[in-house]
Amino acid sequence: MSPQQDQPAHLEPSELGTKQYWDSLYTSELSNHAHDPSDIGTVWFDDSDAEAKMVEFLAGIADDGDDEATVDSALRGTPLSKATTAFLDLGCGNGSLLLALRDDGWSGRLLGVDYSAQSIALADRVAAFRASEQAPDAAHLAAPVEFREWDVIAGPLDDLPPSPGWDVVLDKGTFDAISLSDERDARGRRLCEGYRDRVWQLARPGGGLFLVTSCNWTEAELRTWFEGSGGEDGAGFEVVGRVEYRSFSFAGHKGQTISTLCFRKP
Repeated sequence: MSPQQDQPAHLEPSELGTKQYWDSLYTSELSNHAHDPSDIGTVWFDDSDAEAKMVEFLAGIADDGDDEATVDSALRGTPLSKATTAFLDLGCGNGSLLLALRDDGWSGRLLGVDYSAQSIALADRVAAFRASEQAPDAAHLAAPVEFREWDVIAGPLDDLPPSPGWDVVLDKGTFDAISLSDERDARGRRLCEGYRDRVWQLARPGGGLFLVTSCNWTEAELRTWFEGSGGEDGAGFEVVGRVEYRSFSFAGHKGQTISTLCFRKP
């Protein structure tokens, strides 16, 4: 895909955009979890109930959903199968989003990736503890959620089957963190400028979804980053849904503290 036009102004870099920050955070959360297995660490945007709302949104477009999700009619007409839909969570952290999806009955392949080895270790331990707490007859109902160390920006794409792509690509705060990095790619761009290209290559052609949640970018800005033409055939992501959050008003303007949009790859 070609570079996006009229991108929003870049964010000022911060420590949240560094691998050192995340390695340190997850090292601490690993220690906390070892002392108290019920402590799974930070669930990002928990104050806005983002995880539950993302799960609810996806349930609304599942094959057994109630079609109440805020999506266009074309998306409701091609529901996701809870039995077979393959999910890829970019920057999975402690794995809580994928584990919540498994709890909600999604029994297809669920893979979480993160460039922090400590994150993957934490996700594996959280998942193992949850499995140990399940009733014995529940263990066989679905395959374990998978977690793998992999760099969203630089990791080899061949390492992440299935081919030709994932049914749903998830992002809860990862684009935010990448947007705060001051690193440059081989073309001299801020890393966030190459993120759409990576997601595009990971999503399945012909209807693959990208569900992204951000606290740093508004809905309009997310659309600028990800929507529009740019593929080799002139195609690009299109917005097909959004998640509603509690709104606030300030100085005559109405907004939300976080934004979640669902894009589809034609």
